[in-house]
Amino acid sequence: MIHEVDDSIRRLVLREVADGSGVELSFEAPTREWSARRNAPTVNVYLYDVREDVERREVSFEEIRGEDGRVVERRQPRRRYNLSYLVTVWTQRPEDEHRLLAALLACFLAHDQLPSDILAPQLADQPHALRLTVALPPPKDRALADVWSALGGELKPSLDLVVSMPFDTARVRAAGPPVLEELRAKVANRQSGAVEVVGGGKK
Repeated sequence: MIHEVDDSIRRLVLREVADGSGVELSFEAPTREWSARRNAPTVNVYLYDVREDVERREVSFEEIRGEDGRVVERRQPRRRYNLSYLVTVWTQRPEDEHRLLAALLACFLAHDQLPSDILAPQLADQPHALRLTVALPPPKDRALADVWSALGGELKPSLDLVVSMPFDTARVRAAGPPVLEELRAKVANRQSGAVEVVGGGKK
């Protein structure tokens, strides 16, 4: 499903930012070698981190019912994963980069979640929204400067875009057969010796 999030971001940027302007969009790592090959204005959206949003994890299994209303299986709820993208702009002039970066920031700020009309089919068919945040302070254990160092490039103005993606763990437990008989319990009376059947009459 990660590639479908990529496709959804691509549609959003091309529709609301590029809009036929000739700006290219790339998901490759923005290394020195990559940047040296750029001939046209380019927006780079690089996925650099994937981690679970453990604060939103649900532990109880969901009951899946058949047409007759009986529970047929129990499924673990989808887990949420945060996909972190490094968004940068590559042009010949810093002024153009800043102008395009501002347009990208405005685009992402206009949406709390990825719009439903640009979602890839598998994402659109599931019930959970894909939350969107941009330019928030990164966690203490992660710095964008470290990302640039790992890429071997110089620090560049960028946006930290995070998409919260639901992911199906495919953990399913089959439900046991339904109880069709009435629950009965035998209770003995020590004084009279009579046996009473609770729930099924007296014996």
